[in-house]
Amino acid sequence: MTVGTLDRRSIVVLAAGLLLILAARYALVNRQSGVVEATESAPVAEKRLALVRQKAATAPGREAVLKLARAELATREAGLLKADTKEQAEALLLEQVQNIAKANGIDARGNQAFREKLLGGDYAEVSATVSFTCGIEQLVNLLAALADQPEILATEDMRIAGGADKKKNVQVQLSVTGVVPRRLIPQKKGGTAF
Repeated sequence: MTVGTLDRRSIVVLAAGLLLILAARYALVNRQSGVVEATESAPVAEKRLALVRQKAATAPGREAVLKLARAELATREAGLLKADTKEQAEALLLEQVQNIAKANGIDARGNQAFREKLLGGDYAEVSATVSFTCGIEQLVNLLAALADQPEILATEDMRIAGGADKKKNVQVQLSVTGVVPRRLIPQKKGGTAF
C-alpha cells in the first residue's frame, strides 16, 4: 500500500462516519423539538376533569358502604358451619343434632343418611337424617332448641309415626340441614348417565 491509497481510504471512512453522526443527531433533534398538539379541546378536558373529581369525591362514601356490607356479611356468615371439608361439616351437624337431642332427654344416635345441595353460587347445605323415639313435648323442645342455635340450622323433613306404648311416645325421622360455604361441596363432573 502506498500513502495515497491509505489516505483516500481514511478520508472515505471519516466522511462516512461523519455522515452517520450528523444523521443520528438530526433524527434525535427532530424527535425532541416541537410542541405536542392537543388531542381534545379545553371544554372537553374540563368536563373530563369534572367527572374525575366527582368520582374521587364519592370514593370515601363508597368505601364506607363497602365496609358496612362486609361487616354485615361477616355477621350473617357467622351462622355457617365451620369445617374444612364436607365430611367434617356433616359430622359437625350430626354432633350438634345429637347434643341438642341429648339435652332434651332424647337418644338420637341413629344416623340414616347425609346429603348436600347447592344454594346459589356461594353457599350449600348439608343434611343429616336421624331417627329416634321420644315424647311429643320432647320433640317440640328439640325443634325449639334447633332454632335457637347460632348456626343456621333448619329442619328439612320430619316424619312422625305414633307408637303403641303407654307413654304415648312417637317415632321420629328428622332431617336437619346446616349452611356451609360452596367450596366444601365437590363439583360434579361427567356426562349424562344411560
